[in-house]
Amino acid sequence: MRITRRTLLAGTTAAATGAVLAEPAAPAHHRSEPTVVLVHGAFADASGWYEVATGLAHAGFPVIAPPNPLRGIAADAAYLASILATLSGPLVLVAHSYGGMVISNAATGNANVKALVYVAAFVPDEGDTLPDLQYRFPGSRVTPEALDFRPHPAGADAYIKKAFFRDTFAGDLPRATASLMWAGQRPLNASTFEEPSGVPAWRTIPSWYLAARDDHVIPVAAQRFMAQRAGSRVTEVAASHVAMMSQPAATVDLIKRAAR
Repeated sequence: MRITRRTLLAGTTAAATGAVLAEPAAPAHHRSEPTVVLVHGAFADASGWYEVATGLAHAGFPVIAPPNPLRGIAADAAYLASILATLSGPLVLVAHSYGGMVISNAATGNANVKALVYVAAFVPDEGDTLPDLQYRFPGSRVTPEALDFRPHPAGADAYIKKAFFRDTFAGDLPRATASLMWAGQRPLNASTFEEPSGVPAWRTIPSWYLAARDDHVIPVAAQRFMAQRAGSRVTEVAASHVAMMSQPAATVDLIKRAAR
């Protein structure tokens, strides 16, 4: 797959609107499909979902890719929950990376959410923190040494350093693409690393998991552990951490299965 600057910028524009994509090529009766909500993780934005969102829209699914504030688990989950409250009908929530922490909390108690899909994502249990899961098994290259911490009036934000970004985050994407992603990365509030997760939605909502075998952010052993604990239906692919970008067809296929 070739991802160009134009593709990324187009994806950013589409995602930034927060609007449901409205170009399905499917017949009208497919409009009863559940709305798919795509949630990005840390050090990224919604443009990473561009190919997946396009595939889903052409298959007849309403799609929305809202911004994830990346200010903290409880705050981000509350923000997403407020967006979900504006959507009618059944929902399928799909998350990448830290976004898994968010959907696991935001969907709790929401009867409209029919399925959770995790793409190389964290699947927390109650009380888990990001380091608890990320470093439970060896292999993560996103260590404190790989991060820049930049202060702001309410604390500090964490960014992945340029020297580490492609190798850790997007090793199977072109260097030019990874460089652009690094330049536009959205930071995670550093206090989030210490924040425990709440009661997870996967206890009552069925889940699916796309595991990335070549992930250097969340080791695949950690992904398998979390998916098994949550009772997720698992598919594995040869992909870096951004599996939804390097393996969009596999990602779309798993979301379709979850939506059935």
